[in-house]
Formats: sequence, C-alpha cells, structure tokens
Amino acid sequence: MNLHIRPAIETDATLLPAIERSAAALFRHDPELAWLADAEVPDAAQHRARIFQQRVWVAVLEQRVCAFLDAEACGEALHIWEISVDAAAQGRGIGRRLLQTVTEQARRQGFAALTLSTFRQVPWNEPFYQRCGFVTLEGEQLDPRLQQVLAEETRHGLPAARRCAMRLEITNL
Repeated sequence: MNLHIRPAIETDATLLPAIERSAAALFRHDPELAWLADAEVPDAAQHRARIFQQRVWVAVLEQRVCAFLDAEACGEALHIWEISVDAAAQGRGIGRRLLQTVTEQARRQGFAALTLSTFRQVPWNEPFYQRCGFVTLEGEQLDPRLQQVLAEETRHGLPAARRCAMRLEITNL
C-alpha cells in the first residue's frame, strides 16, 4: 500500500467534504445515528481556513487524498475534531496511521496529550480509539474544556448518552 501522510494544502480543501460525507455513511448501520449520514459537513471554505491554521493532515493513497485529520491546540492538549476516511479506503489502517503521525508530531511539539470526543460503543469510534491507547474520561475526569465540548455537541443534536470524551497521554510515549 503506497500511503503518505502530509499536512494538508489549500487545494485539498475541495476534497475533504466528500471524504467526510463518504465516511459518515457508516452511521446508516446505527438506526439512532443514521441521520448523521446525511448531516451537513464543513464546506471547502471552512476546511481551507483550518488548513491555513496548519491543523489538518491528509492521507494520500496511490496519489489520491483519501482521509484527513483535523486537530487544534487547546492548552497542553491537541484536540482532534475529526478523522474521516473515505468509505472506499476504510479497513486498511489509514485512520490509525493518521492518528500515529499526528500523535508523534504532537509529542515532538511538547503537547502532553491528545483529546477528542466521539460516540460510545460505535466500533469505529470509542473502541477504535481505545485500541489506539485512548482512555474514556468520566465525570470528574472531564476538564471544563471537554465538558464544554460535550455540552455543545448535545446542543447541536448529538445524543448526550452516546457521547464521550477521551484522552491519550503522549508525554511518555
């Protein structure tokens, strides 16, 4: 498999909405979350702004962008807002490779941890991240920033009982 991970460039922005929509099609397998397969995703202009902030990485498979990861510095943590892998490229470890690359870059830049929010008990969400070393945070383990992230997601219609925040300590990796 000829896979290359690199920082996103401006011309990638037009490709990312279709990748996110394709990845979201997996939610059709969960009746409670099926609506997410047709939910609005950030447009090319929004992705372009994030690319200019140098917070997006892409996976290029056989010279085609097939996945991306969007992460933002939040204090001592790098927060992952999105990982999406095109449906045609899923199941090849591409999401894991993106995550490994960003984890290593975050470690070199002095971040203490990676954080994210995701769906509980959805195979390509919480269990995937647990296999990658993330720990699900509960109650008092949630700092105010992660509490706010989860509350904002609930305000936007995501079911609170199905959401969780996770953390991967990277200072000693």
